[in-house]
Amino acid sequence: MATSNYSDIQKAVRVEKFRIWFAWVSGGIIMLIIANATRNVAIVSVITQTLLVVLGTLSTIAAVTMTNRLNRKATEARKEILGDR
Repeated sequence: MATSNYSDIQKAVRVEKFRIWFAWVSGGIIMLIIANATRNVAIVSVITQTLLVVLGTLSTIAAVTMTNRLNRKATEARKEILGDR
């Protein structure tokens, strides 16, 4: 029974990681489309690119932080289920 619970946790963690990074990639693609659409308008292009770099950096930090927290929770759950504490 302990292995099925651990297996369920592993599956849930894998799905959540996929969702986090899929959202990150989707956001990056949307940002590239926006940057491409505004590239011919001088000041708007500069402002857009600056904002997108900042937002891209922040979204990367958020995705890595969420993944790290998810890994910690999964490790704690594994230890609890398998009795490693």
